Amino acid sequence: MSTLGWTLADSWTIARRTLTHWRNQPGLIVFNWLFPVLMLLMFGSLLGGAMDFPEGESYYELLVPGIFALAMLFGLEGTMTAVTTDKDKGVTDRFRSLPMNSTAVVLGRCIADMLDSVVTLIVLAAAGLALGWRWHEGLPAALAAFGLLLLLRFALLWVGIFIGLSVKNAQSVTVVQVLVWPIGFLSSAFVATSTMPDWLGTIAQWNPLSATATASRALFGNPDPSATATWIGNHAEIAAIVSPLVLIAVFLPLSAHRYRTLSQ
Repeated sequence: MSTLGWTLADSWTIARRTLTHWRNQPGLIVFNWLFPVLMLLMFGSLLGGAMDFPEGESYYELLVPGIFALAMLFGLEGTMTAVTTDKDKGVTDRFRSLPMNSTAVVLGRCIADMLDSVVTLIVLAAAGLALGWRWHEGLPAALAAFGLLLLLRFALLWVGIFIGLSVKNAQSVTVVQVLVWPIGFLSSAFVATSTMPDWLGTIAQWNPLSATATASRALFGNPDPSATATWIGNHAEIAAIVSPLVLIAVFLPLSAHRYRTLSQ
């Protein structure tokens, strides 16, 4: 096979290793898929009654795309933990000593985590449909929205790989995980940014998570009161593409460099 062929074959081998771990621990992976559903049910019940929506519209129309984006962010924690655990146990060093393309190790991780994210979105979409959420702009627009969500996940995946390779041990990941929650909540995932104080709403609106959530709502045809309140809201689709690409451009080469210099 060509170099590319061997790289893809090695990457799939690494991805299958992760999938085998999930098969041997089904409870853990099922919990990861259902946790965003729990968030959807909890916040829909807690906040839905306090939201003022026009007749015929539901809070879930705003909330479900926000939870989609939030689930992509929470996937960052799993990536960081898995990468750090492999590094601490010496598995990563063993991979680097084998006659395989070094790119395959991180690419295999990417394949497995992206497959996990696809299943997460399917489970969440099914739960949202059961609760009354709908997309109104046709299947192509809905697929484009899911594509933006997976693009965000792909970008955050490289952030997770870099952090996982950089922290000293698995316990250090906990400190980073604490920061994930404020980033997720300081966005338009749960409420319109127009309801926040101006300075806080501006910060939340420029959060890449908000850009993806707002763009997804537009493609799904779901209401978003803050979508046209700011420049970033009016150009959410562009921001939802540019922001992840910037993250990829920064963290992909950093991850590759960190992997090559891991034992130094």
